[in-house]
Amino acid sequence: MPNTAEILVDTLIAWDVRVIFGLPGDGINGIMEALRTRQDKIRFVQVRHEESAAFMATAYAKWTGKLGVCLATSGPGGTHLLTGLYDAKLDQAPVLAITGMQFHDLIETFTQQDV
Repeated sequence: MPNTAEILVDTLIAWDVRVIFGLPGDGINGIMEALRTRQDKIRFVQVRHEESAAFMATAYAKWTGKLGVCLATSGPGGTHLLTGLYDAKLDQAPVLAITGMQFHDLIETFTQQDV
């Protein structure tokens, strides 16, 4: 039976997403494994900073007209996407941002991962 990360990646493939820009982190390890096992159908482009992932997904969407996808871990990883996502919003580029989440037991413990 597939897990949530596998269903997510399979859905992206069904939506004709062929590339995802992002930076690995603990909050998205399951998604990274699902991407690794489907690398013949979808490519992961690792960036040096999450902001770059958002701008790359935005540029991809602007140039191809297809859905651009960026991926970041929870907390600061997600907030680093914001400037690139705002650029996509201004130009009405179709971009999907996916972020991780911290462990359930840590939700609302006021760590920076709560963002």
